[in-house]
Amino acid sequence: MKDFRQLKVWEKAHELTLEVYRATVAFPREEAYGITSQLRRCSASVAANIAEGCGRIGNGDFHRFLNIAAGSVLETEYFLLLARDLNFIPTNSYDRLQDKVVEVQRMLASLLRKVDGARNLSKRQLGAID
Repeated sequence: MKDFRQLKVWEKAHELTLEVYRATVAFPREEAYGITSQLRRCSASVAANIAEGCGRIGNGDFHRFLNIAAGSVLETEYFLLLARDLNFIPTNSYDRLQDKVVEVQRMLASLLRKVDGARNLSKRQLGAID
């Protein structure tokens, strides 16, 4: 089990979620159960899945939850684009949030490669024991 708070990618994902919550306060009230809710949920899902993966035993489960987080960050990217195109969010706010999204995507991809490498190494080591 790992402490998710120690992961820089979790910290950045959490910051992204906080920024999304701040940005969506100004969204139209009629979108409370639409884009506002979707954007908040998918952004929070990134950090939540990283945290949940850290609570699992073994790199296989951790890898799976990191993949889910990677999907959620792509969903966040789409809903931010939609919000911008619907003029719910100013371009400068969108640009700042998009930069954070890209940073989290890169960090997740890097961590996924690292965890995948550790999984493959473990499998090879187990094969050498047989």
